[in-house]
Amino acid sequence: MKKSYSLLWCTILVLTLAATGCKKKVKPVSERIAKAWTAETVKHGSTTVYTRGGSNNTTPAYSGFRLTLTNASGAKTVSFTDVDGTTFTGNWDLEGDSKLILKDLTPPPTGSGGTLEFTITSLDDAKVVLTRLKASPKTGGSINEYTLTNP
Repeated sequence: MKKSYSLLWCTILVLTLAATGCKKKVKPVSERIAKAWTAETVKHGSTTVYTRGGSNNTTPAYSGFRLTLTNASGAKTVSFTDVDGTTFTGNWDLEGDSKLILKDLTPPPTGSGGTLEFTITSLDDAKVVLTRLKASPKTGGSINEYTLTNP
C-alpha cells in the first residue's frame, strides 16, 4: 500500500514539474514593441476618425501614419510619421511596462518640446494600443488613441 502512494505522489510531482517547466516565456515589452507599426484605428477623444480600409473615414490621412521603433545594440531609435505627413526622428524609452516615451524628436512636434508620451493600453505580437497622455494640437486638442498593427 505504501508503494502505491509513493508511486502516485512521484507521478504527481513529475507531472507538476513537467507542466511548470513547459510554460512559454514572454519577451519583455522593450522587445515586443520594437517594430514598425501602422494605424488600424484612430480615435480623437471618443470619436473614431480612421479605420483601415474604411470608406467613411473623417481623417483618411492616417493611412500614412507610421511608428517605427528599433532597438539595435541598445540604441532605441524612433521614426514617427504623423497624420499630416511630417516625419520625426529621435529616441524612445519605456517607463515601466505601460508608458512609451518618444524623446529628442526632430523636428519637435508642435507644443511638445520634442517629447511625446503614450500609455500602452495593450500589447501583443501583432497589435499595440497607445493612448496619448497630452492633448494633440494637430487634432483640435483631443486625447488620441491609436490601435496599431504590425505589419
